[in-house]
Amino acid sequence: MTEDAHLNRLAQETSPYLRQHMHNPVDWYAWGDEAFEEARRSDRPVLLSVGYSTCHWCHVMAHESFEDAATAAFMNANFVNVKLDREERPDIDGLYMSAVQALTGSGGWPMTVFLTPDRRPFYAGTYFPPRDLQGMPSFMRVMTSVAGAWRDDRDKLEGNAEALTAHIREASVPRPGPDAWPDDLLPHALQNLRALHDERNGGFGRAPKFPSPTTLSFLLTQPDGQDMALHAMHAMLRGGIYDQVGGGFHRYSVDEAWRVPHFEKMLYDNAQLVRVLLSGFTLSGDPALLSGAQDTLTYLEREMRAPDGGYYSAQDADSGGVEGLTFVWTPQEFRDVLGEDADDMARVFGVTPEGNFMDPHRPEFGRRSVPYLPHGVPTDLQERVRDARARLFAARAARVQPGRDDKVLTGWNGLMLAALADAARVTGDAHWLTLARQNRDFVRANLLDPHADGTEGASALLHTFKDGRARVSGLLEDQAVYALGLIQLYRAGGDLNDLMWARALWRTVRREYWDDEAGVFYTTASGQEVLITRRPEFFDAAVVSSHAAATQLAVWMERYFADEDAGRVARRAVGTYAQELLAAPAGLGGLLFAAAHLLSPETEVAVLGDPAERAPLERELARHELPFTVIAPAVRGEGLPVLEGRGGHGTAYVCRGRTCDLPARDPDTLRAQLLALG
Repeated sequence: MTEDAHLNRLAQETSPYLRQHMHNPVDWYAWGDEAFEEARRSDRPVLLSVGYSTCHWCHVMAHESFEDAATAAFMNANFVNVKLDREERPDIDGLYMSAVQALTGSGGWPMTVFLTPDRRPFYAGTYFPPRDLQGMPSFMRVMTSVAGAWRDDRDKLEGNAEALTAHIREASVPRPGPDAWPDDLLPHALQNLRALHDERNGGFGRAPKFPSPTTLSFLLTQPDGQDMALHAMHAMLRGGIYDQVGGGFHRYSVDEAWRVPHFEKMLYDNAQLVRVLLSGFTLSGDPALLSGAQDTLTYLEREMRAPDGGYYSAQDADSGGVEGLTFVWTPQEFRDVLGEDADDMARVFGVTPEGNFMDPHRPEFGRRSVPYLPHGVPTDLQERVRDARARLFAARAARVQPGRDDKVLTGWNGLMLAALADAARVTGDAHWLTLARQNRDFVRANLLDPHADGTEGASALLHTFKDGRARVSGLLEDQAVYALGLIQLYRAGGDLNDLMWARALWRTVRREYWDDEAGVFYTTASGQEVLITRRPEFFDAAVVSSHAAATQLAVWMERYFADEDAGRVARRAVGTYAQELLAAPAGLGGLLFAAAHLLSPETEVAVLGDPAERAPLERELARHELPFTVIAPAVRGEGLPVLEGRGGHGTAYVCRGRTCDLPARDPDTLRAQLLALG
């Protein structure tokens, strides 16, 4: 414990999740050598507890166990206790989550892992209740058993640790990929996704149902898959997973019809879904999709943006210790706010006579419905609906608000950068471009790694920023995902320096994270902290996998810079997991997107002139969904292969495989040429 008896070591951390536990009577350590040296010195196992600040069940276990004096005393006497923020160290979280999944067949948070002093796991689980419950052992029972086995049956635990560590290491080694991809890779993936598609409710699988933005992004690139993506988007926008009052998406739906959300809001979901909605709008012309994207961006600017341009990580599911308290309404509360409009608005917002707005003080409320809009509001009601939303929002703002995790994560900010850039390009609204550039400037000022090897113009980023401090060596997701955001910013704003910074980040990714023999990008750089094994992350969780993001980046490097090595790396990175792409496409949207990019024709559009001269042509260009086309706006014809030798003020060049149409100097000519691209 620290000298202050009311605080433990976590008071010295910047992570909001760790600081939530700084008043616990548990003698917590943050992850680091100090904890494991103490475990060796005292001959105690390590109890690793992993979660994140907006995790509802993490809060529950903290209140039940970590705040309990008797439980804490047992933990302190028998273990070296380490608390880890999974968002601050996703590499460690992913490593030990594989142990949980190997032992239990599933995973989740809070995650509890028991380790030897040399960091090998020997027993693991997720949430443990304070008392035995429905076949689930209590936390105290588990700890008593582990402590007893450590004292009396050490050889057995060592054997468990050796076997589990060997399993994790073996599972981390990729199988050799095929020499060539199957010809039917994309059609087969679409067929498998069609089999999982919920034709009634939209989305994939049963409850709980997640947005799966990487899968939707891939489907939007495939004419035979666009209907599934558009169905999911419309279903989510009219469901409770979408915040009908304040904008933005909750984490997931606990039912398969999208009505009842798990109430936390994450930057990564909202940023990725903005891009999906914008692409859907460009393809379909449906204004509801554009409205959803704009409302979500407005929510993110209002509630998740730091004053200096970074974006915070998440908002809690709980308010005042109650899940969803801010967001759920009783029928009477609804009537109190809307008065004589309540009956008409009840029909619009889906309030039945029994009441879909349930009392948040009832323990079961979190599994009841919340307000949702049916598809399409009648024209004569639209103004009244806008007024009702404003009144409901004002009333809601007076309630206890959910907690916010205000650390800035580089990779997630890369997702946000791409969303803002796409919004600027699709809508023509300069406000989004300004916010995007402010985010870029924030990251450049605060998260550049000063110790990175800048050989050959390479650049690297740190992982997290909080309270004026950048911390944690950057991971692959930070370098690759932020670079992808910079590419979108270049496409929207025409500053070639943004693309060149993305290229500098690619050089670090290629040198520090790529294993040419194994055909994978590892999540950690070659010189970073050595864990029990080094792992690639190819399966998309809520965020595009780091392996997929790096692969997408490699494709863009080939297409923009004619970088043959980058293209070879990208094809190898997809081929390594070709069999997984065939077998489990629902979790591999990021790699499928990269594969589709590699299989697409090489198309390019260069637009020359100053911003005012380019504007009419860029507005026309933005009306076309061209996810795999090199878009190169520039003042002069230099700096990229597609720009070299080009001239003209307000002139576009549409090219296929380096063969270009006649220069287009007006939107109508450009439209015809873009339509001919197919």
